[in-house]
Amino acid sequence: MIDPQTVTSNLAEVRDEIARAARDNERDPADVALIAVSKTIPAEGIVPAIAAGQRRFGENYVQEARAKWPALRAQHPDVELHLIGPLQSNKAREAVELFDVIHTLDRPSLAAALAKEIARASRHPTLLVQVNTGEEPQKGGVAPGAVDAFLADCAGTHGLMVSGLMCIPPPEDPPSAHFGLLAAIARRHALPILSMGMSADYPAAIQAGATHVRVGSAIFGARQPKA
Repeated sequence: MIDPQTVTSNLAEVRDEIARAARDNERDPADVALIAVSKTIPAEGIVPAIAAGQRRFGENYVQEARAKWPALRAQHPDVELHLIGPLQSNKAREAVELFDVIHTLDRPSLAAALAKEIARASRHPTLLVQVNTGEEPQKGGVAPGAVDAFLADCAGTHGLMVSGLMCIPPPEDPPSAHFGLLAAIARRHALPILSMGMSADYPAAIQAGATHVRVGSAIFGARQPKA
């Protein structure tokens, strides 16, 4: 069970820490958006965060999001839903219909699928390219050295507008170097959105210029096991 008061208290603490980290780095706290990562959290566990004013939420899987978010959004239509987990090309239609921001564009086949569904639905979610800053073979994302060509392909071949970049540093590495690398690539392409930083390292991400931080366990507690 998720205690509503604990969620509300945790959310307030995370917001305070984001504001403190922003001010410490001479940034406006309003320029750092908090994505509350609600993957594996049931709808009743999410409601306290919505009641406390949280409006951006992140999910890892299309199927899980489809099961719980339509009813929540019917009651709270101003919620912004972010896909932060890997996306299969055959789920592109559902992703375009359901999500406002997709953080994990990382290969030409997915770019083609998203372009097709965006044209079909006339709905344009914000798109971010996931960069595999640690070049980990088991992890999705475009290698840093391939990002320039991939962005050109997204725009030139598929007509997609990419608005930013996302990364998940290797857990064993100090994160700041990875955040710095992502920020440098974004500057090179004048991309305004930097999605980086999670529960354990979001202050370092804010120091490096994150515009969006993805925080789950620090708000909702330990991840809930799948049913």
